[in-house]
Amino acid sequence: MEILYLLVPLAMLLVAAMVAIFFWAVRSGQFDDLEGPAHRIIMDDDSPEAMKKKDSDKEHQ
Repeated sequence: MEILYLLVPLAMLLVAAMVAIFFWAVRSGQFDDLEGPAHRIIMDDDSPEAMKKKDSDKEHQ
């Protein structure tokens, strides 16, 4: 029974650390756009406008 005096505060510290990490991730923008990168992989940029934009971007570098 005495182990509870150690485990309960330890569990509370662990939960507090997880909550702090979660809020840090939210504030730093980790969850801003979850679907955008997945859609960009699927979409094909072979249209003439996209090809012109890629060529002009390469020239400016």
